[in-house]
Amino acid sequence: MSSRTEHSHFGDEEHPDEVYDQEWIEDPHPVDDGEPIDEHVVHEDLVHEEPVHEDDGLHADLLGEPEHVEDDIDIFGTRRPAPAAPRTRSQARVRHAASRKADGGGKFRSIGLPLIALAVIVALGFGAYKVIVPKLTGVFSNSAEDYPGPGSGEATIVVHPGDTGSDIARELLDAGVIASTAAFVDASRQDPDAAATIQPGQYTLLKEMKAADALAALTDANNRYIGERVTLREGLWKSEVFAALSQATGVPVADYEAAAADGAALGLPESAEGNIEGWMFPATYTLETDDSAVTHLKTLVDEMKKQLQDAGAAEEDWQRVLVIASIVEGEARANVDLGKVARVVENRLADPTGPTVGFLQMDSTVNYVLQKRGNLTKSEYDSAKSDPYDTYAFKGLPPGPIGNPGRAAIDAAVNPTEGEWFYFVTINLDTGETLFAETFEEHQRNDAQRVQWCQDNPGKCTGGG
Repeated sequence: MSSRTEHSHFGDEEHPDEVYDQEWIEDPHPVDDGEPIDEHVVHEDLVHEEPVHEDDGLHADLLGEPEHVEDDIDIFGTRRPAPAAPRTRSQARVRHAASRKADGGGKFRSIGLPLIALAVIVALGFGAYKVIVPKLTGVFSNSAEDYPGPGSGEATIVVHPGDTGSDIARELLDAGVIASTAAFVDASRQDPDAAATIQPGQYTLLKEMKAADALAALTDANNRYIGERVTLREGLWKSEVFAALSQATGVPVADYEAAAADGAALGLPESAEGNIEGWMFPATYTLETDDSAVTHLKTLVDEMKKQLQDAGAAEEDWQRVLVIASIVEGEARANVDLGKVARVVENRLADPTGPTVGFLQMDSTVNYVLQKRGNLTKSEYDSAKSDPYDTYAFKGLPPGPIGNPGRAAIDAAVNPTEGEWFYFVTINLDTGETLFAETFEEHQRNDAQRVQWCQDNPGKCTGGG
């Protein structure tokens, strides 16, 4: 089953070094992107030839068909046997309906109500007429009671697997969403295609809605909550993604690790070489807890593919784009600098004899090797030198992404800002202010400002690019 996706955008805020916090499962920036589930609701009791009123129930025996009562069909299209045909009051109503039809029931509707009203006036007086006749009108009228809408407040209803149209209508009525079950049945009969798409789940609706509006709301995936929500921030490593998913869904981390090993099942391209790192798009997702780890991860991978396409990245370049975007995500302190950092990466790659002689020299790659956020000691840097992901020790791009980049970093990797910069350094870790330089001498002057800030703010600093 597909899962709703809501992209998280953090504007120009700083990119924190530490991500082990509750923001994993918060939803600061929701975006509605669910898709309806494939199974359908088919409600035989929503397609009567004549209006059915709430007092009469929602059964075919009111339509003059005593020999056959239509079976209910549940949410998943499984036919449920109808109960045995009633033999007392229901049969009496059926016989009455058939007799009325044979005797000209239409005339009764046209002249019967005035005669009843006259009898009421004579017997009880005009005051009683004003109270009783409106009720009689409701009995004989074809108009089901309905709210004018649009409604207010909030009501939560649950559509269960196996629910029929009658069940859903009763749930809506009990929650104060609709004025009558008959109004909902009428609305469903007028738009059977919409009614057939209602899926199991919890819905948040308004109270006192017009029945047609309630039907429309039940077909809107944005109103449906069917699982656990999890927010994946930009730049998380796959180990952190697995931990966040497990915390939200209850699926063990080991299951996600095992699922990640099957790149083909996840739809990873050959260029990923079976490594899911970098291919899990950061956003807010609603995941069904009874789905498998493979299904959850494939949802993230599919969303990343969509984002790469939307960013204009050629499919043959996807892996390279994600490698660069992941470095950009790990290095830039603010979104405003993403494009410039991407340009620094490209400039260093393009000139193997330039100032950095083909080495990217990015701290974030060493953090990734050691799986440690924040400050690193010289001995820690030295311990990473044998790993090909260490861009201080190995020229060119690392073998794969060093995290899971967001859309802004992907856009920066696809279209870097124009410039001749080879260096950058963040001189204020509180504000994220970053300076860029074309020469090493200019970079040294910029770095002196970082050193001064670090002296004024002990314990807060990391290296620059």
